[in-house]
Amino acid sequence: MNLREILKLLPIERLRNPPPVVAVVRFDGVIGPRQSYNSLSLGSHAAALERAFGVWGLRAVALSINSPGGSPVQSALLFRRIRQLAEENGVPVFAFAEDVAASGGYWLALAADEIYAEEASLLGSIGVVTAGFGVHRLIERFGIDRRLYTAGDRKALLDPFSPENPADVARLSALQQDIHDSFKEHVRRRRDGKIDAADESLFSGEVLTGRMALARGLIDGIGDLRSVMRSRYGERVRLVPIAHQRRRRWWLPRLRPAVGPEGSSGAMAAPVAEFLDWLEARALWARFGL
Repeated sequence: MNLREILKLLPIERLRNPPPVVAVVRFDGVIGPRQSYNSLSLGSHAAALERAFGVWGLRAVALSINSPGGSPVQSALLFRRIRQLAEENGVPVFAFAEDVAASGGYWLALAADEIYAEEASLLGSIGVVTAGFGVHRLIERFGIDRRLYTAGDRKALLDPFSPENPADVARLSALQQDIHDSFKEHVRRRRDGKIDAADESLFSGEVLTGRMALARGLIDGIGDLRSVMRSRYGERVRLVPIAHQRRRRWWLPRLRPAVGPEGSSGAMAAPVAEFLDWLEARALWARFGL
């Protein structure tokens, strides 16, 4: 006799007939490898995902996504871990887009067996974008010499402290195209039979609303997490939020920065790097009016 059969013999109704459980994992922010401003990565969510798929009485895992994208590598790593856990445990996965599940955020949503969104949610943006800063004129203005030494003529690709090199731009374009091809294959595989795989306009990087995404097969329905899970598993369904690793805010740099062997300190570098991370994150959100 297994545990579930034993519980059915108990006089307490909620133990004899426990409600179905859905674990909820939230993905809110820019996807990136660094432990910076509100970034999402496999490192930040691996433990939470393990806990989510280990909840007793689990019927499904729901992903609550609000992300404009970011690192394609971290998106792929999160996707792969979710699918591995889903298959190992035989548990279905549902994704729910909030304001945005675009670019890498949509890549992440594809880890679900079914994807839902609000009518005004923004999804898609199936493309690749690279952004950076060129500050060579700024350092020239202050009389700073940039000294860069490499072994390999392509080692310093698009160095932000050097003038833009057309050959570097061409090389970056080739890298972007390869990543874009991988993204397209990923969408076609996960949405097989639901999208028109021959429709290249799906992969132009265009952003779609929830209603537009539904019409073109990128999602499975319009609805919020609580309503859809109640419809699927009944009014008694219990939603269990699973917390993930929290990171410090960009405006709270380490109080004791590392000191090098010559006594040089990273006191200025740390907050500047954090501020640039924040600017990049704001730029990603701003593309969607948020």
